Amino acid sequence: MSKKVLATGAKGFIGRHVIQAVLKKPTVRLRVMYRDPDALERPDAEALRADLTDPASLRGVCEGVDAVVHCASLVEGDAQALHTVNDSGTRALVDDALRHGVRRFVYISTAAVYGRGPFRGAGPGTLVPAPVSATSCTRAAAERHVLAAGGTVLRPHLVYGTGDRWVVPGLAGLLRFLGAGVACPSVHSAVDAGALAEVAVAAALTERDVPPVLHVGHPRPVSSAALTGLVSGVLGLPGGELLPLRRARELTDGFPAARHHLEMLAVDHWFGGSRVWRELGCDPGPAPGTGIASHFAWYGPLLRGAAPAGAGAR
Repeated sequence: MSKKVLATGAKGFIGRHVIQAVLKKPTVRLRVMYRDPDALERPDAEALRADLTDPASLRGVCEGVDAVVHCASLVEGDAQALHTVNDSGTRALVDDALRHGVRRFVYISTAAVYGRGPFRGAGPGTLVPAPVSATSCTRAAAERHVLAAGGTVLRPHLVYGTGDRWVVPGLAGLLRFLGAGVACPSVHSAVDAGALAEVAVAAALTERDVPPVLHVGHPRPVSSAALTGLVSGVLGLPGGELLPLRRARELTDGFPAARHHLEMLAVDHWFGGSRVWRELGCDPGPAPGTGIASHFAWYGPLLRGAAPAGAGAR
């Protein structure tokens, strides 16, 4: 028997990968939700217009749907805009899912809801959300709506791959800003966007019980040294002598975006992510170092114009 999945954020980085993951399932029908009415022409899916900033537009989007994969989040903007999209918008979408008896609701959140760290090998049952940025606070609020309705929350840390304009480009901008790498021994959870999408779709379609919160990262963490080495070497950016962390902090003082990427790099953000692959029978793919290098065709042209500032805080 076929199932129908509603995907939000279909034009975003992760949402595009989720669309592809759903379309690989021959017995699954796809409904995509767009804010932009000009994007509604899709021969491979049912498309409809709805906007998380307009709760009235969400009424009925979940009618006839078996599962929702909610990828849409606002990561930059003022506090009111973040609240409207991430908190209120998610609540309205969850309410519509409940009205129409949707069996599975999967929300792709972020491990940034835990705060700044350090975290090393931490499982989802051992940590309590303590978000610090406005973005993370509103995404944590979105999580609460999903969990209260019996849904599933996925918390990746670094998500890379084709379409990424934050993780690797942000690191590239930081290294260009500093003119060197940084000496720090930290490790990080990372996952290919395609593997994350496969997990999200598997969680939406499975008939098995799924834990309410899952970390999604490759079982093998990636070191800061490996990340900076990839960007400096494999992706063709300047290498050279490593700066002491204290000096790097001095240089980024007064430059919030560069400082944000530096602190993300400098502190352990390793979240235990082995369980999700076993629970849902998905392949985590190659280790992050190899995985990032495999996306050179995307990152190479992008990084030649990478700006030092990078993107905003999550």
